[in-house]
Amino acid sequence: MPRQDIWIPYKDFDGKPLYKEQGCLIGDGNIGGKGKGLAFAFEHLVGSELEKDVVLPAKTYVVTTEIFYDFIEHNDMEWIYDETDLDKINRAFSSGEIRPSLISELDKVIDAFWEVPIAIRSSSMLEDSHLLSFAGKYFTTFAANVFDRAWRMRELTDGIKAVWASLYNPAARAYRAKHGYTDRDEAMAVLVQPLMGKRHEDYFYPELAGTIFSKVYRRPSPRVKKEDGVIRFCFGLGTRTVDRSHARLMYLSNPNLRSEGTLARDVAQYSQEHFDYMDCRFGAFVSADLKSMFQFIMKHHKMATAFIELYGDNTLYWAGSRPMVRTIPIFSFSDVPTRCPHFLETARRISKHYEKCMGIPIDMEFTYETEDKRMSLVQLRPLSSYEEMSSVEIPEIPEEKILLKGSRMVSNGVIEKTPYIVFVDPFQYGLKADHYKIARALGQVNNDLKGTNYVLVGPGRWGSANPDLGVPVEYNEICNCGCLVELGIVERHYTPELSYGTHFFLDLDVDGILYLPVFAGEPPDIFNREWFENTPYERGTEDVIRIYKGDFSVYLDGETEVGIVCLN
Repeated sequence: MPRQDIWIPYKDFDGKPLYKEQGCLIGDGNIGGKGKGLAFAFEHLVGSELEKDVVLPAKTYVVTTEIFYDFIEHNDMEWIYDETDLDKINRAFSSGEIRPSLISELDKVIDAFWEVPIAIRSSSMLEDSHLLSFAGKYFTTFAANVFDRAWRMRELTDGIKAVWASLYNPAARAYRAKHGYTDRDEAMAVLVQPLMGKRHEDYFYPELAGTIFSKVYRRPSPRVKKEDGVIRFCFGLGTRTVDRSHARLMYLSNPNLRSEGTLARDVAQYSQEHFDYMDCRFGAFVSADLKSMFQFIMKHHKMATAFIELYGDNTLYWAGSRPMVRTIPIFSFSDVPTRCPHFLETARRISKHYEKCMGIPIDMEFTYETEDKRMSLVQLRPLSSYEEMSSVEIPEIPEEKILLKGSRMVSNGVIEKTPYIVFVDPFQYGLKADHYKIARALGQVNNDLKGTNYVLVGPGRWGSANPDLGVPVEYNEICNCGCLVELGIVERHYTPELSYGTHFFLDLDVDGILYLPVFAGEPPDIFNREWFENTPYERGTEDVIRIYKGDFSVYLDGETEVGIVCLN
């Protein structure tokens, strides 16, 4: 982490005057972290050489923390600071009355954005600081912004209330507590801005959207330069880049390198197959599968064949061809480095520009339209989780004492001693119907083992939005572990998701939680199944959860890409 005594230009920046000058400030409170980041981006874009290639939302309105505090007071909701029932909190925000004075201000917002859908984003006081990220802890909602004025106002006010209420979700509360903050230390401003993208018939979405990191600290190969950063993007709304859904990861120093491998089946397994958009006919946020929308995308996007390939019979085919075998379309983005050089070059330039202006590594959210060759910047913040790798020396350990060993996307660090390994049986997990019950049970184990730096091992992707791919835990259900192991089991179709750049990985980095993916049966990786099957353990409240007590150590060397969990 950066030392707190180092002066950082961004730290003392005040973005509030910019919104006031533009007539976009609602209330006189704090504008929050996202508001500050976007104002900083504007101040350092105007007059720069990037101005012809990069744009910001035409207007961003800020509903300041003053309005949030007033809503709490007006609706006698001080009790929320001590309330643990999230449903009760959500109901209170949903049914709470908004003052006529705010409705009057929001009428102006609706007029300003009458033609386009809108994004309603959190911008809390602690969010996106130069020390902590809070990435993904609070909500962003979308409103189609169609039909009559009353409908639009209801969408907007409901969205603002949902963002306010997200301040009290368990993951946010656990994150604050872990970093020494209480609920009363935090308050929520809200940004309202046009959704960046284009309308294609009744569907509105950006062609590409994602995140850019000016530094990359988890590299699959020495061919990746830390200083050149990494970009993670998808087709459609950028929601799939920040959660543990499939999206394309490109290292800006080597965009053709795939951390998952180049075999057709590996590319297909890790490629995006669904995308998100706003349906302007029905006024709804929709997720669609590429297979059903393939012809639509081919018709409306000139660069579609740079994004899409056809996969079948263990082979990838050009999207414009008609293979003789049965195929499915996937967003592989294989031809993006060759056919969209402006996209990647703009990503490199913008990340270097803002890193220099801010004084520390940064991450940003963007959209991009290949026809216009223009990138839209929708969010800018410090990369709160950066840390230089210290040298880790892995001792000579007899193979029979190695419980787990990984060789790809290994993080960096050591846990000399920990008394617990918590293991979710990958061969039983898929047989259980209630995956969410397992996640909640792990949350209880996580609370019980606070302070032990325990090792957590489970199948596939921790925190996956799809419970068939991994245990759908929330941050507060794993935040006390010291090392998180994702176990790949080919026969059960569980594969770790090497999704650097997601909110999930930002949390691991900020909190110093080590990460180790292990691909069982793929040398040199090791999964010592015999030890896990034959060593006594305690059961959790769900049968698939095993708690092993002993003397364990973790050694992860991010430079050599070797990591082990072993018996002492």
